[in-house]
Amino acid sequence: MSPAEEVEDQLWLVRHGETEWSLNGRHTSTTDLPLTDKGEAAARTLAGPLSGIEFVHVLTSPRRRAVHTAELAGFPDAEVDEDLAEWSYGDYEGLTTPEIRKTVPDWSVWTHPSPGGETAQQVAERLDRVVARARAADGKTLVFAHGHSLRALAARWLGLDVSEGRLFALDTSTVSVLGVDRGTQVVRQWNCLP
Repeated sequence: MSPAEEVEDQLWLVRHGETEWSLNGRHTSTTDLPLTDKGEAAARTLAGPLSGIEFVHVLTSPRRRAVHTAELAGFPDAEVDEDLAEWSYGDYEGLTTPEIRKTVPDWSVWTHPSPGGETAQQVAERLDRVVARARAADGKTLVFAHGHSLRALAARWLGLDVSEGRLFALDTSTVSVLGVDRGTQVVRQWNCLP
């Protein structure tokens, strides 16, 4: 693959704008929260940096916080892809990590199960489909999704276990770019504000 072709083989990641629960550190997967006013404003700032880039696929999680971020960033026709939904936290939905650790010391989504939620293997299987779709695309793919699912997606792009997503801190309304360098899938840019 030539360097020019490698530049085209990219997966762009956008974490949705701020919600009340992301602001307060609550685990949010299936709860469909709206963006805060600050989250909407930050999502609008994504439009400029993303507008001059040609994407062959623009995908979004089905959750309205991701869909609305895509709309505000200039992609109202983003295709909903269920595989981009946030990691399902099951019984821990709406709880903060300190609250969970009162009953399960040292709990982390990366290292412990979430009762009634998804396993790391289930998350890996669906995100591997996103990686395969992006790798098969003839150009750049842009996705709008969530903190844990995007961190896990980065790990899977790199061929790592989902648990290695713990190494990729990711703020709301940020842009990250995964690519290829001489045949190796790499991180080109991470957690960048517009």
